[in-house]
Amino acid sequence: MADDVIEPGFDELLASLRRHRGFDFTGYKAASLQRRVTKRMQAVGIGAFPEYEDYLEVHPDEYVHLFNTILINVTSFFRDQAVWDYLASDVVPRIAGGKAPGDPIRVWSAGCASGEEAYTLAVVLAEALGLEAFRERVKIYGTDVDDDALAQARQAVYAARDLEDVPPAIQEKYFEPAGDRRGFRKDLRRNVIFGRHDLMQDAPISRLDLLLSRNCLMYFNAETQARILERFHFAVNDGGYVVLGKAEMLMTHGNTFTPVDLKRRVFQKVRRSPARPRMWSAPGGTGDGPANPPVNHVRLREGAFDTSPVAQVVVDGNGVLTLANLQARDLFGLTSQDLGRPFADLDLSARPIDLRPVVEQATKEGRPVLVREAEWARPGADTVFLTVQAVPMKENAPGGVAGVGLTFTDATVARRLRDELQRTNVELEAAYKELQSSNEELETTNEELQSTVEELETTNEELQSTNEELETMNEEVQSANEELQTMNEELRERSDELNEVNGFLESILAGFRAGVTVVDPDLTVLVWNSGAEELWGLRADEVRGRHFLKLDIGLPVEGLSQPMRAALTGERVAARPLEAVNRRGKHIRCQVTCTPLAARGETRGVILLMEEIDPEKTP
Repeated sequence: MADDVIEPGFDELLASLRRHRGFDFTGYKAASLQRRVTKRMQAVGIGAFPEYEDYLEVHPDEYVHLFNTILINVTSFFRDQAVWDYLASDVVPRIAGGKAPGDPIRVWSAGCASGEEAYTLAVVLAEALGLEAFRERVKIYGTDVDDDALAQARQAVYAARDLEDVPPAIQEKYFEPAGDRRGFRKDLRRNVIFGRHDLMQDAPISRLDLLLSRNCLMYFNAETQARILERFHFAVNDGGYVVLGKAEMLMTHGNTFTPVDLKRRVFQKVRRSPARPRMWSAPGGTGDGPANPPVNHVRLREGAFDTSPVAQVVVDGNGVLTLANLQARDLFGLTSQDLGRPFADLDLSARPIDLRPVVEQATKEGRPVLVREAEWARPGADTVFLTVQAVPMKENAPGGVAGVGLTFTDATVARRLRDELQRTNVELEAAYKELQSSNEELETTNEELQSTVEELETTNEELQSTNEELETMNEEVQSANEELQTMNEELRERSDELNEVNGFLESILAGFRAGVTVVDPDLTVLVWNSGAEELWGLRADEVRGRHFLKLDIGLPVEGLSQPMRAALTGERVAARPLEAVNRRGKHIRCQVTCTPLAARGETRGVILLMEEIDPEKTP
């Protein structure tokens, strides 16, 4: 997969967001993040990131629109129904069955958006435990970084279309009428707590039995995903469950969570042995001193072990790496997470040679085992020769072995001196070269195999990344569809209002017995009411869109040119009697009034009121 192309100025824009708003997007996938920011820039008509950075400084309100664009809030009740069915039938009963009556149950919905997922969890748990037990035992935490979405979640009120996927029986049981909408039951709502939480920066919620983070991880890069999963591992109780989105996998994180149902993305926490940070040791480490030595003695013993100039590690009787001093950590690249893990699973067990049989021999025979000048070709550094000594650590019981201490002494200098002396022996040198050549061939073969494995892992990661990217784009499209649906509803409401207004105006015009005509500034007929039809014998569709002064009706329209143009200037023209002939051919006197059609201080046409003058009432 080609590397993501970062356009100039994008990194500077992210740094500005972190500096001015405290929001760090550096852990997000660059391609998706850049696409979302570009979409918002297009909405405000800006084409370059530096220009948009300046725009944000001048328009602080734009930050809200930008964050709403970046933080895609795509969610619904009972989203991916198969997942919820599995949680209800398998996971929740296991959680409840593993607890004593009355024990609390804690659940976290990470990236909850507007709260539909958190309230779906409430429904599933209430159905499994019963309403009374749910109120007394369950706490559901819904978190997100979008404050507007959290505000909507706290209200817990949703439109009818938001509840389309909720079965009618569940709606009746858990949702109460709230005007033309429905709200989640108030007596159960207090068990659902919402708050702002940044998965990259904030400390995780702890002691969880179930954690849902569906389609959140796919927005982050691999390094950030690993860091968040470590926090999830800390947050979940031993035996607790984690549910991810359908585009998310944990193939490379088997030391944190193991699959329970891979199809539905349900995983269970892998338990680790805790470590003692001061001694870089795991619980169960052995020693020859008293069970509870004085604190100062313990610190002296720890300090002496940690500062020893010789690399030392201790493997306990169960084959678990228990201790590692400073020299060993630096030499073999050990971390605190390696402590408490099986020694056979660590790279250390094969450095500088396969140490597993050495440890086994020392444990079985109960005596030290010495391996002289084992060669180790360190990656990126000179080859060294280490003398390895495995010393069994005996317990008080006869013949008991509590563990094995491994000491690695650097014999590189001595080996090199001896090699220089042996160079005079041609035969030995040739034999040495032959062995060295064979060793290099084996190393080359091993490197090729390792390269093949790495290529396969890279291909798998690229496929996973592509899957996550496609799911991200799918959610973006879904979000855009929801926005279009909202706009369509608004347009439909406005259309209904406009039709109502038009009908109202038509009824008013129809109520006039006199003829009413409305023309635009070009004197083109816009409105022609029924009174005008009755008076002059022309239908509205025959005159609409035609120039009023060119109409062939019984009214001498040429005499109205000057009054109409005066009305266009905003002047109200008094009634003017004109001799005319109506649709029946009868000679009548018609009184015409020209009134400006004004809106927002601007004249947009002329209203003509045409009334037949009753001869009997004419003075």
